[in-house]
Amino acid sequence: MDWHSVSAPQAVQKLKSDVDKGLNEQTAKKRLEESGENRLADKKKPSILKQFLAQFSDFCVIILFIACIISFLTGILEGNGDFVEPVVILSIVILNAAIGVYQERRAEKAIEALQKLSAPSACVKRGGKIKKIPSSQLVAGDIIFLESGDMVPADARLISCSGLKVQESALTGESEPCEKDAEAVFPADCAPADRKNMVFSSTTVMAGNCTAVVTETGMNTQVGKIAHLLASEDSPQTPLQLRLEKIGKALGIGALVICAFVFILGIFRKSGLLPSFMLSVSLAVAAIPEGLPAIVTIVLSMGVQRMAKSNAIIRHLPAVETLGAATVICSDKTGTLTQNKMSVTQIRNARQEILQSGDEARHMLLLGSLCNNSRASKKGKSVVFSGDPTETAILSAAHYAGENIFAPAEKYPRRHENPFSSERKLMSTVNTVGGESVLIVKGAPDVVAARCTRVSIGGSVLPISAALRRRIDEQNEQMARDALRVIAVAYRSASDGFEENNLIFLGLIGMTDPPRPEAAKAVETCKRAGITPVMITGDHIVTACAVSKKLGIFENDSRAMTGAQLDTMSDTQLAHEIADCRVFARVSPEHKVRIVKAFRARGEIVAMTGDGVNDAPALKAADIGCAMGKNGTDVAKNAADMILTDDNFATIVKAVEQGRGIYDNIKKAVHFLLGTNIGEILAVFAASLLGFAPPLIPIQLLWVNLVTDSLPAMALGTEKTEKTIMTRKPISPSKGFFSDGLWLDISLEGLVIGVLTMLAYSIGLFMFGAENIVLGRTMAFCTLSFCEIFHSVNMRSSLPLYKAGIFSNRIMNLAVILCTAVQASVVIIPPLADIFGVTPLTPIQWLIVAALSLVTLAVGEAGKIINMKTK
Repeated sequence: MDWHSVSAPQAVQKLKSDVDKGLNEQTAKKRLEESGENRLADKKKPSILKQFLAQFSDFCVIILFIACIISFLTGILEGNGDFVEPVVILSIVILNAAIGVYQERRAEKAIEALQKLSAPSACVKRGGKIKKIPSSQLVAGDIIFLESGDMVPADARLISCSGLKVQESALTGESEPCEKDAEAVFPADCAPADRKNMVFSSTTVMAGNCTAVVTETGMNTQVGKIAHLLASEDSPQTPLQLRLEKIGKALGIGALVICAFVFILGIFRKSGLLPSFMLSVSLAVAAIPEGLPAIVTIVLSMGVQRMAKSNAIIRHLPAVETLGAATVICSDKTGTLTQNKMSVTQIRNARQEILQSGDEARHMLLLGSLCNNSRASKKGKSVVFSGDPTETAILSAAHYAGENIFAPAEKYPRRHENPFSSERKLMSTVNTVGGESVLIVKGAPDVVAARCTRVSIGGSVLPISAALRRRIDEQNEQMARDALRVIAVAYRSASDGFEENNLIFLGLIGMTDPPRPEAAKAVETCKRAGITPVMITGDHIVTACAVSKKLGIFENDSRAMTGAQLDTMSDTQLAHEIADCRVFARVSPEHKVRIVKAFRARGEIVAMTGDGVNDAPALKAADIGCAMGKNGTDVAKNAADMILTDDNFATIVKAVEQGRGIYDNIKKAVHFLLGTNIGEILAVFAASLLGFAPPLIPIQLLWVNLVTDSLPAMALGTEKTEKTIMTRKPISPSKGFFSDGLWLDISLEGLVIGVLTMLAYSIGLFMFGAENIVLGRTMAFCTLSFCEIFHSVNMRSSLPLYKAGIFSNRIMNLAVILCTAVQASVVIIPPLADIFGVTPLTPIQWLIVAALSLVTLAVGEAGKIINMKTK
């Protein structure tokens, strides 16, 4: 159907809908079942089988498979029936692959859950009631409402619109926003770019508002028809993942060199070609840290799930790393640092404060409620307001002053609207009041007053003199000093046109918006953590400074700056002047971009909040863009790295803390994996150099890798954030992941594990009677496993365990118990002992293994205590 070629009433009729009531829920449900959800077809995911097979793409794993097959065939040809080792090795490798698939699936599900949390919603009329529903539930015939900043959720025919401009560049290639016209009708063969009476899915409302009827959803939309061209690519790896992948490859090459050396030594010592080959390849599979990027993904996904529960939804995983490095947080005042619960507390005319119950104040509130897009409805005995908090405050004050606010369209019909924009800082409507068309304007006092030529005081209209202008400024200043948000109201007859000039100044409405109770504490936490909090607002500079002082943002040596002052500065000058500036008032979204760039020019890592359509450039320019989940536009959310579902400054600070914690946990997991891998390599390499038989056989190496590398590493990812984390300075982006001596720590820990394993091997080999290689290997096998298990406990915190809490990580406790039990069972249960080439240990031998294994924990704890005392 060519919906652009019929009028709006015809389109509504053909879709069997109703402009006043919309679809009923039963009809909508039936249509949803017939047409499916309003979403584009997702990129096909690989099946579990494909993911499973992908686990065997690693070169060393393929070589190990070939070696096992050769071993199996050799057993057949030689007729010795020794198939146990190759079968068990293959089983361990397959089990490892299964664990890998589970981890990948878990990470995918976590990211899908986050995407659902940030899924767009649509404002729709169903059964005569206006409600918000997920955009995926829209069907043809739904009546939808769009305003500036919304992402168009489906193709729709306009019913009515006011000043509507839509950015359609993604669909049509046109760079300029397209002006729309609901009344127009176009030929059937009209190109999509010329259909001014339609809005299309995935485009953006840049200005104005509209009512429209949904015509097409999902793959039937214009964007759905080209969806194959827009198929989403795989999520890019985070910078940390890429760095670790490179490190893993470098370590892998080093491990392969050592494995090759071990193989050559084995051949030289006549250990047998196949056994030497199997040992070398098994060591390579166990020791090469090919799983580092996967561990990062898993720890990140677990971390962002926790953050989502704390009202911070991460849209891009790299933002988690950046959060830990944030040095400046630029926050909007209203709703983020304050409660966004506006209430009118003062009303003034050009000369003085007036009673809210008086006729002059009631007239001002009436006009303010007409030049207003918020709504009021009755719910039982109470009144429910919805819309912008500033506008709902005016609507509420008008209601309690005795005005009828429930059916303004009937009593005071609106003929025209010029929507609010952050550039103009005002909005206007034309309403019929008392049989006359009246132009009503409300907005920032300085902007509105500049457009006025007359003033109304006590019902008398006077020319506005210079003295009266000064008096208006004084009234505004006084209200700003009281930390009030101030809105001016003006009017005139609309008979002279709809231009917002030659107005009659009516007065000022002052609203209070109390700071959030938790904001001051969050500001203090920021300062302690080396992060500078900065307030950005469109309010008067006096209001901004008053509120910021209460919160602790503005201090004695701080500066405040207005948008007008920003306009007089070059980018270089601003970067120089911005260092001690803590408040920016009367700023526009364009100023926000300059503020971000100025801080970044000084080497700062900047988090910026935003909610409007014009905030998108600033959110993109910031290192971390934070969009508001409650009052933010779809455009802002799509441009952001993080969405705050409660629009709260304290949530940003909490997200920074959790971001630092996630980075810490990743560091702990990587630290643990590399240390243990180095220990395994050193033990086998040292034995080869010293001329001993290998202290571990292939099946044992692979088992240690399976048991100790998976569960403990994942458990480290669940570690709680350390209490001291917000007393540290931000993580410098220029600082390497392995800075501050981390490489030295990893190497020394690997050396300790390797030495203890060799010591256990030597004790078992020489101290219990005749040379017993099986006993030596058993003790080395157990010591290596338990060393690595205890080392994971050691990695839990930079603080000694008695301070961090020995049993505070329940998942780590379970991992340690399970890994210990599984490892012990391999030695204790005879059939398993035969498979793994070990022998039962006596109590004395178990004590020696335990004592040697605990050395790892003791050394680590001693290092922490010494480090703590030297700080």
